[in-house]
Amino acid sequence: MRIHFIGIGGIGVSALAQYYLTKGHKVSGSDLTPSEITQALKKKGAIIKIGAHKKGNVPKDTDLIVYSPAVKPDNPERTEAVKRKLKIQSYPEALGELTRQHFTVAVSGTHGKSTTTAMLGLLLTKAGLDPTVIVGTKLKEFKDSNCRVGKSKYLIIEADEHFASFLNYRPQIIVLTTVEADHLDYYKNLRNIMRTFRKYVELLPQDGILVANREDKNISQILNTLRKVRIKTLFYSTKQKEAKNLKRILKVPGAHNVSNALAALTVARVLKVSDKASFKALSGYHGSWRRFEEKTVRLGARRCVLISDYGHHPTEIKVTLRAVREKYPKKKIWCVFQPHQYQRTYYLFKDFVKAFRKAPINRTIITDIYDVAGREEGKIKKRVSSEKLVKAVNRKNVIYLPKGEIMDYLKRNSKEIDALMIMGAGDIYQLDIGNK
Repeated sequence: MRIHFIGIGGIGVSALAQYYLTKGHKVSGSDLTPSEITQALKKKGAIIKIGAHKKGNVPKDTDLIVYSPAVKPDNPERTEAVKRKLKIQSYPEALGELTRQHFTVAVSGTHGKSTTTAMLGLLLTKAGLDPTVIVGTKLKEFKDSNCRVGKSKYLIIEADEHFASFLNYRPQIIVLTTVEADHLDYYKNLRNIMRTFRKYVELLPQDGILVANREDKNISQILNTLRKVRIKTLFYSTKQKEAKNLKRILKVPGAHNVSNALAALTVARVLKVSDKASFKALSGYHGSWRRFEEKTVRLGARRCVLISDYGHHPTEIKVTLRAVREKYPKKKIWCVFQPHQYQRTYYLFKDFVKAFRKAPINRTIITDIYDVAGREEGKIKKRVSSEKLVKAVNRKNVIYLPKGEIMDYLKRNSKEIDALMIMGAGDIYQLDIGNK
């Protein structure tokens, strides 16, 4: 079968593309810009067109079109597929088909999805369960990939809530890490988010299991309103006795990562993996791509620790900066943050202000908002900016800089930097900071 992916560079879509490549299918795709992900897929045999989408990108012998949720209905490649009466699926619909063919564990929540999925996928792999894993980040243990194709019945997926994508999935186990206001361009308010999460949990079959974070108030409210009152729920909490042991053995810092590990441990117990095997696997988890990813680099005249992190929500900023301060209590820590989407920055503006006002670090540089193609409204763009955010934070150690001026500023001030956090879900990680 030949499958063509529109928006193949996306972190989720690319994982599915790799799955089909590994299964021996012919894969083609298109994306607006090249990336590490598109290059990796090319090396594995995918035919990829970079640049403006056009109908000529769709191969003549295409059997299935899979498109990113960000791709609009009037996209030339989608309209060409409709014209040719090809089978067309969104990424969530295509992944949803896979969930029906496997024993699926879906990891969901506003924060912690990728790390928890990565931890669980690695844990089950090392325990010999040979799962297929589709995750929104790359793991070194999976050969720097966001997809591992196993031969067992188990499928572990990161289940995204944006556009209510997870309503397409049919898991046997759902993990709920956190529920908070986000993607308000789609949901409008927290009540709608919670209502959608409730619908999602109610998709569990009668023998399904919900693994839930006991410390999240919104999750508790969702569970109190479930219509299916017999859903078996297993709670985890950082107040459990295992939490101290996990904190001691984990290579990734922060209470939030202890919570993520507890979620993975709870699922492992359901699948009859011994605690001894689980703790050994979790102690060997060194993090994943852009999730507190550390290396030593040369910045100007000296070396510093560089930490790259995908965090882009105010809560993620708070817990991640708290974790870096916890790990490096005496170091001079700087952060470069790139807001992700005008809509998120606008709707969560006050929360961003609070996060940076209370950040336990020495200096924060906020650069221009990363504009996600096809998802932004013109009106919102006029109402919010990084300059307005910095002004509202109103702290001398929080400044605005255009992206093009950041490197010179960092080099001039390198003597003041022991650890540098590069944070955001856009392209800020591509700053040429230096090498080992």
